[in-house]
Amino acid sequence: MPYPSFLALLISLLLVGCDAHQPTTSDDSRPVKNIILMIGDGMGPQQLGLLQSYANRAPNSRYQGRPTAMQQLMNQGKLLLSDTSPHNALVVDSACSATQLATGVTSGSEMIGLDYLGNPVETLLQHAKRSGKVTGLISDTRITHATPASFAAHQPHRSLEANIAVDLLANQVDLMLSGGLGFFLPANTTTDTESSAFTAIAERIQHAGQSLRSRRKDERNLLLDAQQQGYQLAFDRQQLLASQQLPLLGLFANSGMENAIRYHRLRESGAERQQPSLKEMTVKALDLLSQHPDGFVLMIEGGQIDWAGHNNDVGSMLHELLRFDEAIQAVVDWVQERDDTLVVVTADHETGSFGFSYSAVDIPEPSTLPGSGFAEHTYAPNFNFGDLSLLDRIHAQKKDFYDVWAEAIANGDDGRVTTDSLVNAVNNNLAFRITHEQAERILARHKNPFQRPGHRYLSSETLPKVHDFTPFYVYGDDIHLNLLARELAAQQNTVWGTGTHTATPVPVIVYGPSSAQEAFQGYLHHAQVGALLKSFLP
Repeated sequence: MPYPSFLALLISLLLVGCDAHQPTTSDDSRPVKNIILMIGDGMGPQQLGLLQSYANRAPNSRYQGRPTAMQQLMNQGKLLLSDTSPHNALVVDSACSATQLATGVTSGSEMIGLDYLGNPVETLLQHAKRSGKVTGLISDTRITHATPASFAAHQPHRSLEANIAVDLLANQVDLMLSGGLGFFLPANTTTDTESSAFTAIAERIQHAGQSLRSRRKDERNLLLDAQQQGYQLAFDRQQLLASQQLPLLGLFANSGMENAIRYHRLRESGAERQQPSLKEMTVKALDLLSQHPDGFVLMIEGGQIDWAGHNNDVGSMLHELLRFDEAIQAVVDWVQERDDTLVVVTADHETGSFGFSYSAVDIPEPSTLPGSGFAEHTYAPNFNFGDLSLLDRIHAQKKDFYDVWAEAIANGDDGRVTTDSLVNAVNNNLAFRITHEQAERILARHKNPFQRPGHRYLSSETLPKVHDFTPFYVYGDDIHLNLLARELAAQQNTVWGTGTHTATPVPVIVYGPSSAQEAFQGYLHHAQVGALLKSFLP
């Protein structure tokens, strides 16, 4: 499945011309002053193909004939593939993959900033700090999540987010913008509110519409620690836009930031937004970091592409790709007049084994064509190959699957989803419909064949009932969302192979000084990509 999608992407790139506003490649060999690494979490070639198909072929595409930002970079830069695999396994998780990009060495599953033997390795951002540059991390998930963590922390497991938060401050990342506030708050926030310094911080947090709920088990107040280190603090969009200096710590959600559908709908309504967009965080980072005379290294993650992929939620995945591409456009606009900045756009892995597929459902009726080849014949394809209008209908989704499920719970029976509440929630928010019979299948459960006491996801005695590829749907009750995707698949012409990751090679888009572009050659491994990035630092 990934290879036809990737070939289709390459063909589409050849068919679409260059845009007048895209960056131009310098012929000289200027040294690299700045490095911008952008990671679409879960964005394999299939996901990139989805974005390109929507942008170039959806009848009502929001691009209106303009190329995507990723396409602009590909047209003027270089497009390669990279293997993401861990040192001793086939399939990677985000922590290991990001660690390999950050350190330039192979790592093990779920490790943060360590080699495969468990030794800490200097990361790209740490090397940059040592060489006199300023550094930044941006994510639309949370700053302690696997991908950003791997660039400035060293921990044996990605779940140790309270420790990761400590590492991020200890390694003095100059700019951090994301969610994850809960990991910076002491376990008992009422104790620290007696401190006048924290009282002022707490008031700003609550004014930003956030709670003071801690996700730590100790009493360490990392916000006070950050303030004592000289960090400016921001907790909403307005506070971020008003920030004028480094170091800057912006935490805009207690855990993960808002999903892209919710954010896009809020923006389109004209309502006041508490959280900044990924693009706004990117623009602010470029403004502040670029003031440093010795340059910067910045990692930007579009992290919720992966979350949508895990749920097999194609509508949300498209919106997350659009959000990521919007941030990439901000980078394209910034670099187009520069010849000192290397931009690399890649993914940590592919999620979901996604693809469009033709089917036996709703085969089109025979029709006539004006071409002479059909003078004596009707045009009658054997299968349903997917009408282009599907792209607009997928984009029209009003809520992501998590929010659809929350609506079904709210309108269910005493906090329990019913067939009626699920049918209504889906049919209210998607341009595709399900029946009560389908809802019953989505809600069905069976004995958990993989039960493991104490396991974060597999401890329950029962799980939602998957009829095939059962071992690859592992996230507890969230499996209901995968089952919803299965019931929608025929209408959307979509197929999914898993609820986890695949070993599909991922795209690597390289744009920058010609000498830097030329260094990226052939079929790569992510550890090689990481090593190349570090090689451009003094």
